[in-house]
Amino acid sequence: MEITSVCSMASNAITSEQSEKQIPARMSTATELKLGQKLNEGKTKQIFEILDEPGHVLVQSKDQITAGNAVRKDQMEGKAAIANKTTSCVFKLLQDAGLKTAFVRQHSDTAFVASRCEMIPIEWVCRRIATGSFLKRNPGVKEGYRFTPLKMEMFFKDDANNDPQWSEEQLLAAGFDLAGLTIGRCEVDIMSKSTVAIFEVLEKAWATQDCTLVDMKIEFGVNVTTKEIVLADVIDNDSWRLWPAGDRSQQKDKQVYRDLKEVTPEAMQMVKRNFEWVAERVKLLLESQARGRVVVMMGSTSDVAHCEKIRKACASYGIPCHLRVNSAHKGPDETLRIKAEYEGDGEPTIFVAVAGRSNGLGPVMSGNTAYPVINCPPVTPDWGAQDIWSSLRMPSGLGCSTVLSPEAAAQFAAQILGLNNHLIWAKLRASMLNTWVSLKQADKKMQDCSL
Repeated sequence: MEITSVCSMASNAITSEQSEKQIPARMSTATELKLGQKLNEGKTKQIFEILDEPGHVLVQSKDQITAGNAVRKDQMEGKAAIANKTTSCVFKLLQDAGLKTAFVRQHSDTAFVASRCEMIPIEWVCRRIATGSFLKRNPGVKEGYRFTPLKMEMFFKDDANNDPQWSEEQLLAAGFDLAGLTIGRCEVDIMSKSTVAIFEVLEKAWATQDCTLVDMKIEFGVNVTTKEIVLADVIDNDSWRLWPAGDRSQQKDKQVYRDLKEVTPEAMQMVKRNFEWVAERVKLLLESQARGRVVVMMGSTSDVAHCEKIRKACASYGIPCHLRVNSAHKGPDETLRIKAEYEGDGEPTIFVAVAGRSNGLGPVMSGNTAYPVINCPPVTPDWGAQDIWSSLRMPSGLGCSTVLSPEAAAQFAAQILGLNNHLIWAKLRASMLNTWVSLKQADKKMQDCSL
């Protein structure tokens, strides 16, 4: 490779002709990356070593669009920038949720920086609706059949043999050793579980745009530095099927290009408009129109430490949390005034009642608001066993729940708000996955020690 640097303000993809030439900086104020050798080149991207960032690579998109293992391929001006924008937004959404990816940052219009990985040569395909190649391989299944749970498939990356479908047993038998990590049962299970979680997070996000995520393919790699399995490669409009309003006739993904009977300038403009539509909508997935907050009502400032744990846990889900002090026993009028204050602005609110000894806050709040109320009493070792009954045994007509752990109370509030906020839901879903993965890895270590 003769490339020595690339400018972060560059807007054009590196073509195969340019790949053997030096790329000059376009602006003196732009941040430059010193590039080393070209590590890999695919149909739609190139991977370059970054000399001044050990452990990182530059993923440079190309303007090429292909179908059928490049049996059909064309240049679509601007595709590199569209694909890079889409990938960068998708990976940011997943990372903000807490999912592990190779993505580091967007570098330019057409390139992003990623952790260097040794790629696992498997495409993981997750399907919600039966269509495309699945119907050809499974005659008798009608298009539109909905998979619940999701249908998982994997394909070995081998262009010469049209990427044959593999089973888990074949993947295990292959015994891939990448970056010092052998791909065994633990690693296969992690990739399988992660694929489902990633699909569900993106499915929930696209639903906010009234768009159905039909299916999706992703790839994983082994981070050469941390030796962890992470989501790698790209996720752009080549990676999925998207049907606005669940209507295949409105599809906006690469299938439109695959279905072209003849590639004309007019047809390519239509394909480009679809890709641009996706790139614009995908930015909206990083935002949420849904609102919500948690209001912690404490009976005394002696409970502040307990309440701060709730606030900290709420912050981890991106939920605003307000702390208030009042006593339903000593100042019921003030309790109801504060309640009315939060009801009056129309913001969806969950009240958390924190009261030791006799809990009057929770029952009073629950009896006077239609908003959810969660009791989270600070249980003490002396009278805690007796005090807890004032939170557990409620008069008829009251519906407040009781959760003893402050972190769990915040999680319960997040689960309620997550019903209408895909960003909160994504954090919950990622947390579930990460907990499962940590247990899986702990079990693997325990087995290794036992052996």
